[in-house]
Amino acid sequence: MSSVAVHRLMATMPNTMPFKQGLSLWCPQSASLNRIPRISSRSFRRSYVAAASSFANENREYVVVGGGNSAGYAAKTFVEHGQANGKLCIVTKEPYAPYERPALTKAYLFPTDKKPARLPGFHTCVGSGGERQTPDWYKEQGVEMLYEDPVTGIDVEKQTLTTNSGKLLKYGTLIIATGCTASRFPEKIGGSLPGVHYIRDVADADSLISSLGKAKKLVVVGGGYIGMEVAAAAVAWKLDTTIIFPEEHLLPRLFTPSLAQKYEQLYQDNGVKFVKGAKIKHLESGPDGRVAAVKLEDGSSIETDTVVIGIGAKPAVSPFDTVGLNNTVGGIEVDGQFRTSIPGIFAIGDVAAFPLKIYNRIARVEHVDHARKSAQHCIKSLLTAHTHTYDYLPYFYSRVFEYEGSPRKVWWQFFGDSVGETVEVGNFDPKVATFWIDSGKLKGVLLESGSPEEFQLLPKLARSQPSVDKSKLQNASSVEEALEIAQASL
Repeated sequence: MSSVAVHRLMATMPNTMPFKQGLSLWCPQSASLNRIPRISSRSFRRSYVAAASSFANENREYVVVGGGNSAGYAAKTFVEHGQANGKLCIVTKEPYAPYERPALTKAYLFPTDKKPARLPGFHTCVGSGGERQTPDWYKEQGVEMLYEDPVTGIDVEKQTLTTNSGKLLKYGTLIIATGCTASRFPEKIGGSLPGVHYIRDVADADSLISSLGKAKKLVVVGGGYIGMEVAAAAVAWKLDTTIIFPEEHLLPRLFTPSLAQKYEQLYQDNGVKFVKGAKIKHLESGPDGRVAAVKLEDGSSIETDTVVIGIGAKPAVSPFDTVGLNNTVGGIEVDGQFRTSIPGIFAIGDVAAFPLKIYNRIARVEHVDHARKSAQHCIKSLLTAHTHTYDYLPYFYSRVFEYEGSPRKVWWQFFGDSVGETVEVGNFDPKVATFWIDSGKLKGVLLESGSPEEFQLLPKLARSQPSVDKSKLQNASSVEEALEIAQASL
């Protein structure tokens, strides 16, 4: 066996696994060699063909489960290493080839006169400037695609998967890239009423667009990314829009109260109303059975004909919960090369609970940037002598009001960790920057409406975590001056 082949074998084994256990994946022990009956070559060929034909996938060496960014970038990396053609199978519950999911709450929701995004326009990997991987691309690369058939079961011993339609799939190496599912309101409080929407895939977005075309009043539940992006798109539809959330301000996981106030003012200037600190009792239906109002626990009611619920997501671990879950952050626990506790099984993207090396903690990141990078790191580690631990720098961004004719397009980026004290510089006209400083070190930085050069500086600052003079930042007269002070600290 060549050294590369040996490394590929070793890459499928977690560091904590004894070597003997790792070999069991490759050496079935159901019978000792001296008890195997002698059979003719013709009989062997017949039995082999029968066994092979019982599996629905022709490409069995590598199987990826999932249809989002991680699956698409995994395919890209397999192709780059010459290991896709005739070896790679992707099985997805979606009817489409992997695509850039962030578009669904941004340009996909624009009205038809605002040039909305549509497939194949945002197939992976256009979001990072790569080749558009359409269904034809997968065919040309020899990647077997199984659409609209979610995996419902796994047999780890036999290395097989069962799909919803009853197909039996065989794998040598399995990469779980199932992402997340949208958190839903319970049915008993109206979470499944007609006119109530969740956004996770193209079908969800299509259903919402159909409602927006007839809607007059929209209520968005949740003040996070989904809520902010949907509400901004609703402004383009000229809808009476209200955002409801239980917290005191928008995006509390990241925004400071002062920063949130600036964004909230922008939304209010565009006609969006806020109901903060509110808890929802139930959603009420009208005579036609569609949602007609949102009833709050304080007894008040907000009339509406369309509701979008954006209250977070849950890692889609089923049916892989036996692979090994992390009970703290959720998801499937993996090491720095995305290996699970079971040899030959990996997990990437939103569903992976991985070691966040830079901050020495286990994390699960729901973001397109991590979906791309985790897939590339995992597949490179699997196929080559690459043994580095994944060293991810958290990155988040949002883009809103980007449609044609908007008086102001908004795009912010954040890198690092939002811990410690904050210093805010700028008046949001158009720029504003927030710096997070912990024990004298710069831990995180957010910038709104920066130049390409300024945005490129942010990850350098966040990764280096330089010591900074907080008073100098506080006294900076502009965002540009504050960034210069931070850069000088490098």
